[in-house]
Amino acid sequence: MKKMAFQNVFLGSILFSLLIAASDGLIPLIDGGKDIPKLYQGYFDAQIAKQAATAVGAAIARGKTNIEVQLPAVPNLEEVRFGTPLNQKFGKTVVAKDLKVKGGYFPGSDIARQQVAFANMYWAKQLAGAVGGGILGGKPVTVLSAEPVSYDLIQNKGGIAKMGPLRTGGQTEDAAAVIAISPGGEEQWDRLRNSLTKNSKSPFVVLNNAYSTTYGLGNQRNYEEAYYLKRISKGWVFRAYPGPWKAYLEKPDGSCELLKTYKTKPQLNEVAEIVRDESFKRYAINNDRWMSGRM
Repeated sequence: MKKMAFQNVFLGSILFSLLIAASDGLIPLIDGGKDIPKLYQGYFDAQIAKQAATAVGAAIARGKTNIEVQLPAVPNLEEVRFGTPLNQKFGKTVVAKDLKVKGGYFPGSDIARQQVAFANMYWAKQLAGAVGGGILGGKPVTVLSAEPVSYDLIQNKGGIAKMGPLRTGGQTEDAAAVIAISPGGEEQWDRLRNSLTKNSKSPFVVLNNAYSTTYGLGNQRNYEEAYYLKRISKGWVFRAYPGPWKAYLEKPDGSCELLKTYKTKPQLNEVAEIVRDESFKRYAINNDRWMSGRM
C-alpha cells in the first residue's frame, strides 16, 4: 500500500510538473484540438498557443526545418490602430503578464503603443519550446524581430535563449534555432536563414510576416505553413500541420462553420469567394463584426 501511495504521489508530481511546463509555453501538453480555435476565446485560454506549438513541433519532428507561422498577433488585428477592447484586453491581461513587461500595460506605455510587436514576442515565447525541441535537451532558441520592441522591458523570456532586433540588411548569428519575426519579402528568407543559423538542419521559423509578396495564402519558398490562421472576408482560412487546409464561414454570432477542406493549399481568391458567397446567401448584409459587437 505504501509503495502504491508513493507511486501515485510520484506520478502526480510528474503530471503537475508537466502542467506547469505547459502553462509556461515550454511544451504543448494539450494540443488545443485539430479544428479552428474558438474565436476569440482562444487568445485568452491559450488554445491558439497550444495549437501552434503542437503544429510546429510536429513539423520539426518530421524533418521540416523551414517553417512559416501566420496568425493575427492580436484579436481584430486589422483594427489594432483604433485600440479595440479585445486587443487591449489581450495586451493587458495576457501579453504583459506572460512576458512580465516592466511597468505593465497602461495608456501611453511602450506595450500599449506597440501592441503587435510585443504580442509577436509573446507568440515567439509560446513557440520557443517546440522550435528548440522541448525542455529536455532542447536547442537554444534565438528570437529576432524586425519590429520596434523594448527588449529590456521583457522580464520573462521563457524558453528563449536570446532576443533582439532583426537587421534585414545584414546580420550574422550562430544560432541553433531561430524564430524570425516579420523578416520581410520572401526573397530574403533563405539569405537570412543562411546568415543566422548553424546549418540546414537548424529550425528556422518565419513568424507573422507583416506582408505578402504573393497576395496569396502562405509562401512560395517551400516553407512549411505549419500553423496558419488568416481572416478573409466573412470567414477564416485555417491549417495546423499535418492537417489539411480548411475554409470557415464566420457566422453572425461569432461561431465558425467548416465549408470546405483542401488536401493542398488553395488559392486565396477561390477560398474567399466560397466563404463570401455563402455568407451573402445565408445572411445577406447582416453578417458584420462591427454590428454584432465582436470587436
